[in-house]
Amino acid sequence: MEKNKLTASNKVTESEFRRIANRVSCITILQNALLSIFKLLAGIFANSNAMISDAIHSASDVFSTIVVVIGVKLASKDSDKDHPYGHERLECVAAIVLAMVLFFTGLEIGVQAVKDIISGNYGGLEVPGVLALVAAVVSIITKEIMYWYTRHYAKKIDSSALMADAWHHRSDALSSVGALIGIGGAMLGFPVMDSVASLVIFIFIAKAAYDIFKDAMDKMVDHSCDEDTEKEIYDSVMSHSEVLGIDLLQTRIFGNKIYVDVEIQVNASYTLQEAHQIAEEVHENIEQNFSKVKHVMVHVNPAK
Repeated sequence: MEKNKLTASNKVTESEFRRIANRVSCITILQNALLSIFKLLAGIFANSNAMISDAIHSASDVFSTIVVVIGVKLASKDSDKDHPYGHERLECVAAIVLAMVLFFTGLEIGVQAVKDIISGNYGGLEVPGVLALVAAVVSIITKEIMYWYTRHYAKKIDSSALMADAWHHRSDALSSVGALIGIGGAMLGFPVMDSVASLVIFIFIAKAAYDIFKDAMDKMVDHSCDEDTEKEIYDSVMSHSEVLGIDLLQTRIFGNKIYVDVEIQVNASYTLQEAHQIAEEVHENIEQNFSKVKHVMVHVNPAK
């Protein structure tokens, strides 16, 4: 799963976050609906059970994207009395739901493939028409484009739910690859290729689901930032001329936001007003340079 460095280069406002997420999700829903109809008609007219199954798989993605929309909408709600730290973790919940949907979708493909191989019934494929092959190729190209499109904006706004949806597009592309191999194999007289390809696809889908689930869980359980990001925050604090040392630096990821606790050393002879001013400047410097930092707590210690 891709890891973003949460620095100022990723600066995105809450309104832009919602706008981008909603736009990507709407495009995804429309694309999935049109592609599902096309693949279903191609499967029916070209006499391909594999393509009909792939069409049903794509249709289920409409539900998944709706989950993303709901998750992003809830996560972007402002803080309130009952949730003073905001609602960012609700997006992680959406990502976990998508990971589970992705895994069980792949599991269904894998179990059916194993059953067909054992029973000798390799998908029950009749000889399909060329239209089914065309539909599979169109599906692969479309889904791969949607993967890169969604992935780009997921990284831009650091959205785990959108990244999960991007990997869902990739799983669909792999599913269509399996359909393409199965259809081609059936046309060449080797229907077993469909089941073997489906089994391989399940492994890829399961790995993607695991990566999505792990990334979301890390954000749910207050996982610290990566070492590079913490080093950048450390250097940012030490860049202040009045900071003589750092006694403690702790970070935790809350949804797609960062919380920072830092204890700095300043000259012990400074007045409370002077020490407070230094702490304020350190606080503002961190927030300006790290857009994903939502809260900073700066504690001042007298230098030893």
